[in-house]
Amino acid sequence: MTHAERLFPRIDFRRLAALIRKETRQMFRDPSTLLIAGVLPVVLIFLYAYAVSLDLNHVPIGVVQECDSPAAQSMGAAFTGSPHFLVKTARDRREVAEAVVGGRLRGYVVIPQDFDRRVAAGGREPIVQVITDGSQPNTAGFVANYAQSVVGLWRTSRGLAAPEGITLEPRFWYNPEIESRRFLLPGAIAIVMTLIGTMLTSLVVAKEWERGTMEAIISTPVSAVEILIGKLLPYFVLGLLATLLITLLAIHVFGVPLRGSWGALMLLSSAFLIPALGQGLVISSVARNQFIAAQIALVSGFLPAFMLSGFIFEVGSMPAPIRALSCIVPARYFVASLQTVFLAGDVWPVFLPDILGMLAIGLAFFLVARTKTKKTLDT
Repeated sequence: MTHAERLFPRIDFRRLAALIRKETRQMFRDPSTLLIAGVLPVVLIFLYAYAVSLDLNHVPIGVVQECDSPAAQSMGAAFTGSPHFLVKTARDRREVAEAVVGGRLRGYVVIPQDFDRRVAAGGREPIVQVITDGSQPNTAGFVANYAQSVVGLWRTSRGLAAPEGITLEPRFWYNPEIESRRFLLPGAIAIVMTLIGTMLTSLVVAKEWERGTMEAIISTPVSAVEILIGKLLPYFVLGLLATLLITLLAIHVFGVPLRGSWGALMLLSSAFLIPALGQGLVISSVARNQFIAAQIALVSGFLPAFMLSGFIFEVGSMPAPIRALSCIVPARYFVASLQTVFLAGDVWPVFLPDILGMLAIGLAFFLVARTKTKKTLDT
């Protein structure tokens, strides 16, 4: 018998079908499995939808009204009426400076005493001053940009030319409202499925080792490959159902558009579940204790997917060694494809390399799991 035949012996489909039936019955009898696949994704998707957001609304700022002219009053009203700001008005900047130092305000806008003269200058000098709290750089940048947007809209409403005659007309493709939930939730689906996929197989197999039922399986004529496939297929279907559930929530509850096809979405999800479940099989071959398996699944599955997939931090802005490391994280490919299928549609030049990357990682995990899975009770 060759080495390849020893690694992958001929599969007896009757034995395999019996293993799948056994695993399916056990899956539905185990409340923890249904909890992981049915309740956990719902809880996590609601958590990501409401707790993780890059949108800033009702940011507390001050507006210092040093000028009382009608134009200056109109500018102050523009800031007060903006949905992005929660405005505290003042007559002197010293009234709001202490609030910025104390963290109660994120910045303030000064409408100067010579506001009318500055407006009449035709954009040769700024008409307001924006001061932000630099201890939180992201918020400071948002406050400055939103303030400039309010000033620009005010100028346009009064028929004033933009500085130096430049008119900006921004166009945002795929997400015109610049709503962070629309690109965060597709990425969140990938993070949730990473956690579920790795935990499903790792915990269930570890539980069998703890209960002693794995020894009974090993004593039967089934091969190691049949054991792995029998473990993988039921949870593959369960993972697809969990993906379908949280996708429906994202679309119908949180209003994320699905511009691509369901077929492409299911194909991408299927390709991703192979490395996710395969990683769980590898973990189960190393850790035969549920607690240890759960810890390894969190450290090796969830954390790299959260940090290195592009879900929060753009991969292109990472240092070169970290970008190279992210290439072995399956969620990196799944996040990019999910954001594309949700917001842009079926873009197969993007999908195909991502699918191949996920399948290659899944094959590597399966080979490692096959090598580690022996029909022996030796540890």
